[in-house]
Amino acid sequence: MSENDVDSGHMDLQRAERLRLGCQAIRKQVARAVVGQQEVIDQLLIAMLARGHCLLEGVPGLAKTLMIRSLAESIDLTFHRIQFTPDLMPADITGTDMIQESATTGHREWVFEPGPVFAQLVLADEINRTPPKTQAALLEAMQEHEVTIGGKTYSLAEPFFVLATQNPIEQEGTYPLPEAQRDRFLFHVTVNYPSRQQESEIIDRTTSESPGRLSPVVTGPEIIEFQDVVRKVPLPEHAKQLVLDLVRALRPDDQSPLKWAKELLDWGPGPRACQQLVLASKARALLEGRYHVSIEDITALALPVLRHRVVLSFAAESQGLSADQLITRALHDLPQPKTRVL
Repeated sequence: MSENDVDSGHMDLQRAERLRLGCQAIRKQVARAVVGQQEVIDQLLIAMLARGHCLLEGVPGLAKTLMIRSLAESIDLTFHRIQFTPDLMPADITGTDMIQESATTGHREWVFEPGPVFAQLVLADEINRTPPKTQAALLEAMQEHEVTIGGKTYSLAEPFFVLATQNPIEQEGTYPLPEAQRDRFLFHVTVNYPSRQQESEIIDRTTSESPGRLSPVVTGPEIIEFQDVVRKVPLPEHAKQLVLDLVRALRPDDQSPLKWAKELLDWGPGPRACQQLVLASKARALLEGRYHVSIEDITALALPVLRHRVVLSFAAESQGLSADQLITRALHDLPQPKTRVL
């Protein structure tokens, strides 16, 4: 695409190219430690560029934690890992006020001791192994990028991301994330088993020499700059209409054009789903070397953006249907908007 195809008043092509090259460098660094999982890694990058949080779900041993730690090492950000357990308390995440003796006056005074959420990249490991009260301690931080303790509000350093992992909820000893908490995540990414060839490479890598610590190739201020570039990507009207059609069709009310939605869905996505699907699609377009959102971007990201924002009815569950199947069906059943070349 030439510069004439893009509105120069909205897009800075040099900054967009720096974003693409920066993300390529991050991919190369992460690939030193993680075999395969390129789609998952790309979705983590897209979530960061769109100023969103990401939830990774998969059985133990699929390198979910390794992917996030490798991403943190590839970007010059402060990093904390929180291991979620049944006895974890909210203050263990956010921090608390403590009484300490002043070195100058000798008087006792309240001093705030920050918790591990005070980092730019927070790994919430096995987030569904702690009760809902503790899970909710992340809500304000994820939404407002700040924490309130004892009536005082403390801002978190930017950029700020929560990348969480969880095991499938049907396993023992887990607590399903409440709807409000799930909606704070831009993506719900499903991590699958590697291919036979990839698994063979995993054996070779992990049973010989260690790859060593990764080197940061992008800084925090650059990530903030990239986030600004993403928001300036043009959104064609036909792409916007598809986002609206898809999200609204998955709401089980009389207005849905999908006749099966009322029967198979109990609850659908809210307006935040539209916002995050658009932002994620803009980020994906730049990673693909394009300067406008396409239908392909929206369809490629519909599942990770929407699968945790719909609740299936008893009828759907009794038929063995999944959220992914219904979202895919909606994309197929909805009329495709007319496209035009920018």
